[in-house]
Amino acid sequence: MLILASNSPRRKQLMSFGGWEFGVIPADIDETPWQNEAPREYVLRIALEKANFVRGVTDEENVVIAADTTVADGKEILGKPIDDDDARVMLTRLRNRVHQVYTAVVVSRASDKFVKTALCKTDVPMRNYSDQEIVDYIDSGDPFDKAGGYAIQHKGFKPVGSIDGCYANVMGLPICHLGTILMELGHPAQVDIADNCLTEFDYQCVLKPLILEGKS
Repeated sequence: MLILASNSPRRKQLMSFGGWEFGVIPADIDETPWQNEAPREYVLRIALEKANFVRGVTDEENVVIAADTTVADGKEILGKPIDDDDARVMLTRLRNRVHQVYTAVVVSRASDKFVKTALCKTDVPMRNYSDQEIVDYIDSGDPFDKAGGYAIQHKGFKPVGSIDGCYANVMGLPICHLGTILMELGHPAQVDIADNCLTEFDYQCVLKPLILEGKS
């Protein structure tokens, strides 16, 4: 059985793009970054800790899927905003600039000590949204459970003008990367992951062939 170590509605939606049946066991861990911890090291560490937590509370034959995503402005990790002012500062800081989103994926199975990781980075160019748009978006309540204070897929705010990298990665789960690992474990996608992703989010993906050939 596949177990997703997350209760995130976005990750559950992205898992559905592969047609897999899966259970959910959220990982209860401390996600505080260490001092001077680089974004890529941070997401890898947290994803591994999530996988280890859930692997310890589920059947050893189950395949545990864990992921962690962070928004980074250079070397600085931007977490989830704690209040309106924090969200406004983050969104103003990111406006009309390019930042990075990192997601680490860990697939783990206790029975044969299988552990495999993938790391995806996407450059995200934010559009030049107005101060009023920031206020309206904060008033919607959407920023507060999201790293960096925004959701790329929000249909009202639409914070990102265009993107060349992995859209699903910015949402929290680079699904093509996960698909290649699960195929190795004998759990191939039941439908075309990339086509579902492109259809749902209406963008052009240049990474699909590279990922599926193991080059990205």
